[in-house]
Amino acid sequence: MTDKTSMHAKPVLFVLTSHGSKGDGGQPTGFYLGEVTHPLVVLEAAGVAVEFASIKGGEPPVDGLDLEDATNARYWGSEAFRTAIRTTAKLDEIDPSRYSAVFFAGGHGAMWDMPQSAAVDRVARSVFEAGGAVAAVCHGPAALVNVKLSDESYLVAGRNVSAFTDSEERAVGLDKTVPFLLASTLVARGATHHPAPDWTAQVVVDGKLITGQNPQSATGVGEALRDVLAV
Repeated sequence: MTDKTSMHAKPVLFVLTSHGSKGDGGQPTGFYLGEVTHPLVVLEAAGVAVEFASIKGGEPPVDGLDLEDATNARYWGSEAFRTAIRTTAKLDEIDPSRYSAVFFAGGHGAMWDMPQSAAVDRVARSVFEAGGAVAAVCHGPAALVNVKLSDESYLVAGRNVSAFTDSEERAVGLDKTVPFLLASTLVARGATHHPAPDWTAQVVVDGKLITGQNPQSATGVGEALRDVLAV
């Protein structure tokens, strides 16, 4: 088996936040369900295996539990999916060499625990430097704001990205609650941020880095990741 075939035979690691509250107010949050299920259905349809981890392991808190969404309802009603979500691996115990890609799901919780996680840095750097893909959607790119490569440069520096915009953060009234504004911080790290109008799908692919702006972009991120892995 060639290295190329071996890489694409590896599963994708979905990483979820373990943080369950927005700032000091205690408003609940977590990972955004549609930002997991919509990429997941795309990858599963393409025969790509997916495994789950979270910052703390175990069952992470969920946000955006919209069961009027048919894809959400399908997975939330699946015992296999619910078991996988209840029993996520702890990211710090993950061997990144097992994966072809790492995907960071959004949900406001990601803004608090992902940027502070040494395990996020280690896994993202290792997968990326091994030639794997790094993907994230909505607030998931918060995982990338502090990731440095082996040469000490920021992973996002000099690269094109999309993420939840400052305008969208203001629109949901959380611009004073989140610990930082995501899009502005990515720009401060040297990335070029490509915003679309609020709540419209936007996916940016820069080599093996795939990022999406908001929940509306989750399917597109899954499709872009599928396509990158198929090359």
